Order: sequence, then C-alpha cells, then structure tokens
Amino acid sequence: MTHYKSIVVAVDGSKEAEFAFRKSIEIAKRNPESTLNLVNVIDTRSFAAIEAYDRSIAERAQGFSEELLNGYKKQAEEAGLSNVNTIIEYGSPKTIITKELSNTVEADLIICGATGLSTVERFLIGSVSEAIVRSSKCDVLVVRTPE
Repeated sequence: MTHYKSIVVAVDGSKEAEFAFRKSIEIAKRNPESTLNLVNVIDTRSFAAIEAYDRSIAERAQGFSEELLNGYKKQAEEAGLSNVNTIIEYGSPKTIITKELSNTVEADLIICGATGLSTVERFLIGSVSEAIVRSSKCDVLVVRTPE
C-alpha cells in the first residue's frame, strides 16, 4: 500500500473542492505521518483588468483566501489532523499547482475537484484538474463525488 507524506489539496470555494477537501482528510488520516497542504491559488489573470478600476480587489481576494483556508484548516484539525499547512499563491492555478507548489512541498499526492466547465469552456481554456492530471509528476486524485 502506498503511503503518502505530502498531500496537496487545491480548494477554491467550489462544491467540487469541498468534496476534494473532505476526501483529503480521510486519506491523511490513513497516512498518519503525512502533511496536508491546503492550497488556494488566486488567479491574478482574472482580476488584472478589474484592478485598474478597483484597487481593493486584490485585498478582497486575499481576505477570501485566508478565510477559506483557515476554515478548512480548523475542520481538518477538528477531524484529528495535526500537520496542516495553508498556502496562498498568486498566478495561474495550473502552473502553480503542478510545477511550483508540488516541488516546494514535495507533493506525492495532489487532490482536486473535477471542475464543472461546459464542453465549450473546457475546449477553450481547459480545466485546472485536467492540467494537473496531464502535467503532474505525482499521483493525482480528481474527486467527482461527495463521499
């Protein structure tokens, strides 16, 4: 049986990410030596245009990230996990999660939710989970179901 030491779970506030988070707790419990890294990537490309008009958007995004991650960290600790990190990154989620972050925390498992994009959206931009599956060097679990 594989033992994971560094588990990354990508969360963004979506229902799918919530499912991924819940599953990550179960996996971390089965791997007592593991560290659970809760990650939220603030996609700077999505608010670069708005920021020209509204300076506070970056602060609000940061605030949302902190609140989201702290809430998840609290739930993980209440579930009995002690090694829980929260990480906020800026940039493209696809690049950050697969290239930079997985190296920094030496991830051996990345867990993410299946994104609910339409076929057209997926064709045009490709989902983050697809990119993670395609370019990750470690195991990837794409969660589609609540439990």
